[in-house]
Amino acid sequence: TVTAQERNINPERPESQIDTSLGSITVRLDAVRAPGTVQNFLNYVNDGFYDNTIVHFVDPAKTIVAGGYSVDRKPKPTGPPIRNEAHNGLKNLRGTIAMARNPSLIDSATSQFFINLADAPQRDHRGTTAATYGYCVFGTVTEGLNVAEQISTAPTANLGGDLLQTPNPPIVIKSIHVLR
Repeated sequence: TVTAQERNINPERPESQIDTSLGSITVRLDAVRAPGTVQNFLNYVNDGFYDNTIVHFVDPAKTIVAGGYSVDRKPKPTGPPIRNEAHNGLKNLRGTIAMARNPSLIDSATSQFFINLADAPQRDHRGTTAATYGYCVFGTVTEGLNVAEQISTAPTANLGGDLLQTPNPPIVIKSIHVLR
């Protein structure tokens, strides 16, 4: 097997590419400030978990959410929830990637993530309750923010449950892979 060093992967700031049906988005992850979250995301990436999943929620010019539903719009089984590292000092600014979670449970993130298309201080860590703990930012979009913006304005349908503003026709994440 090839090691991360041999593949020229920066262990502190690995980069991943999200290949969607509308184009690619490159994210640089911050394993220094969000080590557990980055490791969790990369575990899902390396397992091929995100292959053929959909962007399941969009809010035009604000956010896109993905990483939890297969192309047949069924929830994918995930690993256990991880510790929320929203207290890491990183802010939910335009162009950041963060973990989605159950708003009523601090440590509930699994595989779902979102890309902020506008500054979202309401998602930042502000306290110790579930309502104020925030959402862990674990990286920044370095290329393809325009693709994420295009995804956010796709026509949507309310498919019920968590699929309230779901792109229809579906926007597929073909794969996510580590670049360097």
